Amino acid sequence: MKFLVKQKLKRHLHWVLCLVAIVLVSLYWAVWASDRYVSHAHVVLESPQLSSPDLSFSSLLSGGGGANNADMLLLRDYLRSVDMLQYLVENANFREHYADGGGDFFSRLSDEAAPLEELHDYYLKRVSVELDEYAGVLRVDVEAFNPKEANLIANLLLERGEQHMNDMGRRLAEEQVKFLQQQVDQLQTTFEQTRQALVNYQNENGLVSPTGTVESLSSVVSTLEGQLASLKAQRTALSSFQSASSPEVVRVKSQINALEGQIEEEKQRLAAQSGDALNSLSSEYQRLQLQAKFAQESYSGALAALQSTQVEAARKLKQLSTLQSPTMPQYPEQPERLYNIVVFAVIALFIALIANMLILIVKDHRD
Repeated sequence: MKFLVKQKLKRHLHWVLCLVAIVLVSLYWAVWASDRYVSHAHVVLESPQLSSPDLSFSSLLSGGGGANNADMLLLRDYLRSVDMLQYLVENANFREHYADGGGDFFSRLSDEAAPLEELHDYYLKRVSVELDEYAGVLRVDVEAFNPKEANLIANLLLERGEQHMNDMGRRLAEEQVKFLQQQVDQLQTTFEQTRQALVNYQNENGLVSPTGTVESLSSVVSTLEGQLASLKAQRTALSSFQSASSPEVVRVKSQINALEGQIEEEKQRLAAQSGDALNSLSSEYQRLQLQAKFAQESYSGALAALQSTQVEAARKLKQLSTLQSPTMPQYPEQPERLYNIVVFAVIALFIALIANMLILIVKDHRD
């Protein structure tokens, strides 16, 4: 009898092992597995709107579009990072709770002094941070062995995550503003120097605007040349019926000589081979004026860029808007005991069935 029993057991060993495994695993999930409480939080990441945005149903659902989703992914990565884990170790007694918080052998942290790499792997099993890209919502789920710890960790995750995103945006904005402020200071100094050089040049030459003076002298020369032409015509007319020594002809000649001398003197002021001719003064004045104008425009552009960057810096500040604040669990959601038992039983039976088929195939080949 015992021999027959042994033979049957040997023949159906895979089914026996399957049954034993199902019983043991069922006992674990039903009796031994520790309760785990889950705190849920749903948040979106927003920036201050300094202008009236175009509102639409799709933009409301997306929580601000692709750029906002990129920020949400950065936040998700930080919440799952080793830095975040170290913050929880320091502020939420993460090691102590998960190592000595009442968890069973398979659920708890095996060693309170576990290396950071192992601790991080365990952390990712207990903290889930997933992005719903369609709605633009970040869903945070934290498992712990008591409700208060789960709620505490979830709150710390949100607070630290918002602070990190603001620090990152503020640091970038401050660097941009600092760089532009340096550029503005340099351009302001250049503008002041070019403007002072222009004023000094005006004072040294006693002219507010050499260009205007040149234009005025050119107008005077044109007027004198018109008068000279008129007198020459008058002299020609008088010479036709009066002698060259007549008083009228002599008077006209004197006026012509005087005008020619005046015109020559004015032309010498406008242009000369040496000395401070007005055209040279005007050319240098125009050069200094262009430098001052260019420096002024550069300075104005830098000021506008600085102001724009300061406004943009305010937009880089992020705010976590809570759609669902971290919950205080009322009952343990994990583990899903019946679900886990059924799933394991189905898998175990499937494996045993495959083993049975392999055994039958081998026996058929032997026969």
